[in-house]
Order: sequence, then C-alpha cells, then structure tokens
Amino acid sequence: MTEIAPHITSFLRQRLELERAASPHTRDTYAYAFQLLFDFASQKLGMPPSALKLEQLDAPLVLEFLEHLQTKRGNGARTRNARLTAIKSFMHFVEHREPSALEQIKRVLSIPAKKTGIRLVNHLTAEQSKAILDAPDPTTRLGIRDRTMLHVGVTAGLRVSELVGLRLDAVSFQSRYVVLHVRGKGRKDRILTIWKEVADSLRAWLAVRGEAPVPELFLNARGKEMTRAGFEYLLRKYAAMACQRCPSLEAKRVSPHVLRHTCALNILQATGDIRKVALWLGHENIQTTEDYLRVDVTERIGVLKSVIPPQLRPGKFRPPDKLIASLHGTTICGVNHSPKKKRATKKLKKKRRKT
Repeated sequence: MTEIAPHITSFLRQRLELERAASPHTRDTYAYAFQLLFDFASQKLGMPPSALKLEQLDAPLVLEFLEHLQTKRGNGARTRNARLTAIKSFMHFVEHREPSALEQIKRVLSIPAKKTGIRLVNHLTAEQSKAILDAPDPTTRLGIRDRTMLHVGVTAGLRVSELVGLRLDAVSFQSRYVVLHVRGKGRKDRILTIWKEVADSLRAWLAVRGEAPVPELFLNARGKEMTRAGFEYLLRKYAAMACQRCPSLEAKRVSPHVLRHTCALNILQATGDIRKVALWLGHENIQTTEDYLRVDVTERIGVLKSVIPPQLRPGKFRPPDKLIASLHGTTICGVNHSPKKKRATKKLKKKRRKT
C-alpha cells in the first residue's frame, strides 16, 4: 500500500509551483479539491485523511465523490469538472512515480467530464464602462488610484492577479504611450503598449503614490500591495455607484474578469483578428479566445456580407376567379363535374373495358 501524503505534497509544491509555474490561485484551487476528496474518502472509509492510501483512490470512489459534489454540496457540472481535472492532473503525475498502480490510474483517467452548456461571455457596453470609470472621485488620492486601476483593467485586459501584481519597474513611458511588461500565467510574459489616456491616468497615480516598502504599482489604504479581494471589493462598490447613472448595470454581475472580456471584445471589433486578441490577452490556446466570436456582432455581419445566399425562382401567386373556385368540387344531380373526378372516371372505364 502506497501512502498518498508524500505524492500530494510533491504534486502541489514541485509539479504545480516549480515545473508548471501555476499561479497561487490555481494551486489553492487544486489544494481545495483534494481537501474535499480526502474528507469524503475519510468519512466513507472510516479512517483519518493522513492514513489514506493511493490504492484506495480508485475509479468507483472518485465517481462517488463527483456524485457527492452535485447531490450533497449542490455544485454544478462546471465545478464537478474542475474537481475532476485536478484529480486527473494528480494521477498523470503519479503514474510515472508508481508504475504498479498504472491500471488503477488509467481507470480514473477514463472518467469522462460532464457535458456543460456554452455560456456567452459577459461584458460591458461602452456606456456601462464609462459609468464605472467615472464613479471614483478624481480629486482624492484613493479615487485617483481606483480610477487608474479600472482604466488599466478595461484597456489592457489584465487578469486580476496580473493587475494587482503589476510592479513599478514593469511600467515605462514612451512618448505619449505607456508600456506594460505583464507577467502572465505560467511565467509567460507579454508587453502591451497602451493609449495616451491610460498613460495620463498612470502618471496621475504615480504623482500621488508616494514611497512604499513594496514594489507593486497599486497600494491599499495601509500602503501594502493591493490584493485580489481588495480590487474585487472596489469594483463591486463602483459598479453599484454607477447604477445610478447607468441603470442597465443593475442586472449585470460585474467582476474583474468582465473587464478583461470587455477589452477582448473591443480589440476584436477594432481589428477583426482573433489571433491579435489571443496575443493581447496572453492566451496559450486560441480555442479559449474563440468564445468571443459568439458575442461579437460585427463578425457575424461580415459573414453575412461575404456570403451570397441561394436565389429562388421568381413568381407571383394569382388567386383563381372566385366563381370558378366556388364551382370546383361541387356536385350537380349527384355527379361530381370537377376535372380531377372526370379523369378518374375515364381511367376506371378503360380498365373495365380491358377486363
């Protein structure tokens, strides 16, 4: 029997953090998935989680755990698939370390993901974006900071981790523009050149930022680095304030990723090139970027203009004369004098003569 604790530790600290360079958010998500799995297995098998063995995590147990997520915890299919992805990633890691468990691992890897519906990307209109950007007070230090963060989020399309993790030395100014050196997921860097208006916002924040012991560009009220939760709180606050000016925001859930989606759709509508959107957002797989094609209306209009629809044969419908139409199918003295009935009667008489 193989202890599972050393393999989990190596997976989280070596495979994810060092080899895959996964973000802290990804590592926390995977760790929480295994916490749920081990709690379920501990209750089912009647042993503490630290005593679990690798051989006990077989396909039937994993299937019961996935069913438990949806029936007992009320998770949806997407959450269920995310937990399964974490388990499969761990099994791929273990299959080379424990060849004796290869058959068991293959059965776990063969568990299919549940099919989910394709949701449209949530984004902001130009009016909604402007209402949120105008919500912070530009006459205060924190208002300047908040407006700058929102401005960079909408125009640069950064992930929330990239936005709060942006460092001072990653910002430079070239003529009227600002250049951002963004460190993305998996240590994949990209350089973005942003418009003059964003450069002016950043200059205004740098003028009042002051000295701080941390290298991050954006600081919280205590002079420390801004956190993900802190920015999410600010965004919710300003979205609620913007509802007074733009009532359509009341029915929309605004999150940091909505700002990223808004930037992506703006770039797609301006360039019409999905590859440029993928490069701007730092997507490794362009299939992720193709979700925006379901939302962009201009892309569909371009398709309509470039395709020639099949032509139909011209013709007009002319209704028959009312008098003749009323006589069709009528019976006079018990005899139907309609043309169809006459033809049928002649055919019947010919058959009788032949016989």
